[in-house]
Amino acid sequence: MSGLAKKAAIVGGGVIGGGWVARFLLNGWDVSVFDPDPQAQRKIGEVLANARRALPSLYDKALPPEGKLTFCDTLADALAGSTWVQESVPERLNLKHKIHAQIHELAPAEAVIGSSTSGFKPSELNEHGSRVVVAHPFNPVYLLPLVELVGDGDICARAAGVLRSLGMYPLIVRKEIDAHIADRLLEAVWREGLWLIKDGICTTEELDEAIRMGFGLRWAQMGLFETYRVAGGEAGMKHFLAQFGPALEWPWTKLMDVPELSDDLVDLIAEQSDAQSGHMSIRELERLRDDNLIGMMRALKKSGSGAGGVLNAHEATLPDPDATDLPVTVDRVIPQSWTDYNGHMNEAYYVEASGLATDRFMEMIGADADYVAGGNSYFTVENHVCYLSELLAGDRLTVTTQVLNGDGKKMHLFHKLHGPRGEVAATVETLLLHIDLNSRKTSLPLEQVAQKLTSYAKQHADLPEPEGVGRSIGKRD
Repeated sequence: MSGLAKKAAIVGGGVIGGGWVARFLLNGWDVSVFDPDPQAQRKIGEVLANARRALPSLYDKALPPEGKLTFCDTLADALAGSTWVQESVPERLNLKHKIHAQIHELAPAEAVIGSSTSGFKPSELNEHGSRVVVAHPFNPVYLLPLVELVGDGDICARAAGVLRSLGMYPLIVRKEIDAHIADRLLEAVWREGLWLIKDGICTTEELDEAIRMGFGLRWAQMGLFETYRVAGGEAGMKHFLAQFGPALEWPWTKLMDVPELSDDLVDLIAEQSDAQSGHMSIRELERLRDDNLIGMMRALKKSGSGAGGVLNAHEATLPDPDATDLPVTVDRVIPQSWTDYNGHMNEAYYVEASGLATDRFMEMIGADADYVAGGNSYFTVENHVCYLSELLAGDRLTVTTQVLNGDGKKMHLFHKLHGPRGEVAATVETLLLHIDLNSRKTSLPLEQVAQKLTSYAKQHADLPEPEGVGRSIGKRD
């Protein structure tokens, strides 16, 4: 689908549909929406506000410019010219059949048609002749990468390529089954949780604490079976199964029984949920959830585990910023994790941003990961920071880098940190020395790196010396 226009039609603008709108739109796709709900535009606008705050914070590069968002009065207008159609209407099979019959007739023949259904199989969705595949995401769609794909192999393969370009993780389910994979696991936990509450073993808050203080943290980076492999110690999975497998025959759970959702049980759960979280609005809870997910997913980027690996792969496809008079070495959005209680970027992260700029400049002159693996690198020995104005979470941050000196062992850089309106919010003057990583002593850089650094230094020599350059920095031998 790489040669086709990037236009997505979203049919149904609820929580999931709004998340799809944000995922496509913030990755540069044009999006048209059809939803007869008169509140759809307001609801999607609120989801988009949260997504614009959250999704760019996962990345250390800028996402593409947003696409164009259009709300359509008719389904035909929404579908016109689309290359992806995502149906996210309520989970009623007769309603989905009605909608899919219209989509089948009106959508372009080459468009992928996905359904967000959490439970229905493709054979059920297509029993009246539609051409739908299951594309089941997880809330919030604009942050969580998993999409379960079920259906025609060729269509799922095409769909997977599009989803990867959006920073998502397509999981093609080998055989169709009710509720696919993830929701079957979730339903097992949900069912047992209902019994624990009904029988007075715990409250909704206590059950949630058991998840988020324990195995929920493990699952985010290892899943179920890899976690249990580690639990087996050096002997691995076989030892774990031998030790804990017999417990599966004990009457610990009630997974085959369903508690009756009587009025009393519904009221009990609702009251406990209100006591647990009623002091916050849904939008406040969504922002809290998003901030927590961003922090965990950014931590996973370092190791490349789980969702971190998906983010790293997607970020590698995002273009590096174009150079102007000076190379742009950082172009990104400031994440919430870089800010303090006032929402301002913490002073330490000005240095963090300059460090990222230095790393990028090192890559530009060939002092990259392979160079370091070969036993050579530059080490920072001195920084001078000048704070000029505040930067806020969600602000677009760009950094330009000027070479002040590239002679011998030295690399003397001057970074300008630009805020969202192009203003200089800070400057960081940095001195680095070239190091032989084997001897741990200063050394001359290899010839190819020295030549590129010298070339930049000559190009920048005609530029005015930046204001505030340190009087003593760069005097080291």
